[in-house]
Amino acid sequence: MIKVQDLAKSFGLKQAVDGVSFSVGRGEVLGFLGPNGAGKSTTMRMITGFIPPSAGSITVGGFNMVENPIPAKRLIGYLPENAPAYTDMTVYGFLGFCAEIRGLRGEEKKKAVHQVVEMCFLDSVLQQSVDTLSKGYRHRTCFAQSILHDPDVLIMDEPTDGLDPNQKQEVRNIIRRMGEKKAIVFSTHILEEVEAVCSRVIIIDRGRIVANGTPFELMQRAESAGAVTLRVSGVTGVVLSQKLAQLSAARKSTIVKEDASIVAVRVFPRKETRNGDLARNIGELAIRENWRIEELHTEEGRLDEVFRSITLPETKKEKQP
Repeated sequence: MIKVQDLAKSFGLKQAVDGVSFSVGRGEVLGFLGPNGAGKSTTMRMITGFIPPSAGSITVGGFNMVENPIPAKRLIGYLPENAPAYTDMTVYGFLGFCAEIRGLRGEEKKKAVHQVVEMCFLDSVLQQSVDTLSKGYRHRTCFAQSILHDPDVLIMDEPTDGLDPNQKQEVRNIIRRMGEKKAIVFSTHILEEVEAVCSRVIIIDRGRIVANGTPFELMQRAESAGAVTLRVSGVTGVVLSQKLAQLSAARKSTIVKEDASIVAVRVFPRKETRNGDLARNIGELAIRENWRIEELHTEEGRLDEVFRSITLPETKKEKQP
């Protein structure tokens, strides 16, 4: 549904996007991550036809966005950054206006507006003007306009920005349901949102794609992926470290906490270690040494750890705890 090839955008001497290529199919939810100023919003604006690219091509539903923009834009629902809306309109008036822009009339228009009002829980503010809405309701109103025409492609820039935890969960559930039939791209800084909703993740930094894969695949790139956290009694930290160093599956171990009765340690696997081997080796060692295991679990890796390792400059990485 979306194909981006060698996309570039420069603003004077500033290269905001530099050779970005990816595609998104129907039934796929793509999370677009990156630090501030990485080029996320610029890329999304080019995909929607809001600004033209300096180089490269964009096709939506087979239509070239530069050469044939009208049929391409008909397929898109767009929630821009900061959720802009006409502040002097009521919520109902704004949604009706957006429906007419999309070519909806009569009963079709009423049905579409009613459907998004119900889906986005806007009943209580329908007759309020947009400028009197809280940030959360304004964001929901703009989200409603983006799905009003049941688009095949949905592009959302920070779709849960300003929402409370309950509202965020509602929006995530809507995205998850729509993602079964649509091609969705959304940017976010909330990494737990990516893990909960996305089928694939792209990380962009300084205008270039630096990672592309499923959330699980990216989490496996974390140093902590496959590490085993162990809390035992009946052994000192020195002896524990010595014994763990003898395990063929262990690359290194770090004492996390030690007191008179319990030692807590994190053990990191070698790259070639198969999933589960390190935990099994540690369990067998504990039995042989007659240690009492208070806790033992294998870590999956964290997306925030991967994000920092990829996007932080080397000088800042050295200062990380």
